[in-house]
Amino acid sequence: MSKIVRLYKTGGPEVLQLEDADVGEPGAGELRIRVQAIGLNRSEAMYRSGGYLHQPKLPSLLGYEAAGQVEALGAGVTGFAVGDPVCVIPTYRLGEYGVYGEQAIVPARSVLPAPQNLSPVEAASVWMQYLTAFGIVEAGRAAVGDYVLIPAASSSVGLAAIQIANWVGAEPIALTRHSTKAEALKAQGARHVVASAECDVAAEVLRITSGKGARVVFDPVGGPYVETLANAMAEGGILIIYGSLSGQPTPYPHWPAALKSLSLRGWVLSYISHHPARFARVKELILRGLAAGHLKPVIAKTFPLAQIADAHRYLESNQQVGKVIVTV
Repeated sequence: MSKIVRLYKTGGPEVLQLEDADVGEPGAGELRIRVQAIGLNRSEAMYRSGGYLHQPKLPSLLGYEAAGQVEALGAGVTGFAVGDPVCVIPTYRLGEYGVYGEQAIVPARSVLPAPQNLSPVEAASVWMQYLTAFGIVEAGRAAVGDYVLIPAASSSVGLAAIQIANWVGAEPIALTRHSTKAEALKAQGARHVVASAECDVAAEVLRITSGKGARVVFDPVGGPYVETLANAMAEGGILIIYGSLSGQPTPYPHWPAALKSLSLRGWVLSYISHHPARFARVKELILRGLAAGHLKPVIAKTFPLAQIADAHRYLESNQQVGKVIVTV
């Protein structure tokens, strides 16, 4: 028996139930891992509360990013051995499997060797954030001299985007609600910080960029605020929307888009992870970036598994700068 988290109803963090369960043996094409660390993501909080793309089929497991060691191999699984340090990456439907627990059975296709020289806590915070944040390059073609505007910049994906922008020679502009996080964001590589609750965002971005505007905007929020983001953009810029944290419909910002010939597109990491050639290329870039120090996971806070509900509360408080991790 081992401790796992199961969801019997949607709601606040208190609905996360830690219980004893027999995880069992992996089936064909699956692995069982001994979980050491779990990386939390806002999509999991949305799934828990009933606000995700699809509703949980209850009771439901939860979580799809973790680090640990291989415990057992299912039929047909090759390339791994018992005891190997590994990462679980989000290439399955949320709720189809789950890594919130002491043990987890996951598809072998969703498992990678853990990057060398990283602790389990760091390894649990790599793939979701960097595969997502590489959208500024894969979709936005961010390059030397570009200004990249990054809303929700203190999130793990926001910090990953800051790191990647710096790596390719672009100039990241961090967008956050209040200036209380400004120094922390600058310490993590933001060249500029804009506090949306304290200024006219478009005017401030235009000031920073000497009137040019940001050529790439990488936004997890969506909703009506895209009008403001569009007004802060450069001619020919691209607005990439990779989330829906606002919970509101996202309008098309017609006049800014028309007058500045802007492009708008959606982004999810499956654009990379579900295409073998793209995935192999970006995976090697991420590993190279980690080895060279261009990329470094930032851990905001860790919680023990018994405090999984508190970890979700902290995740949703927006206090963090970096990744929230649960240790097992």
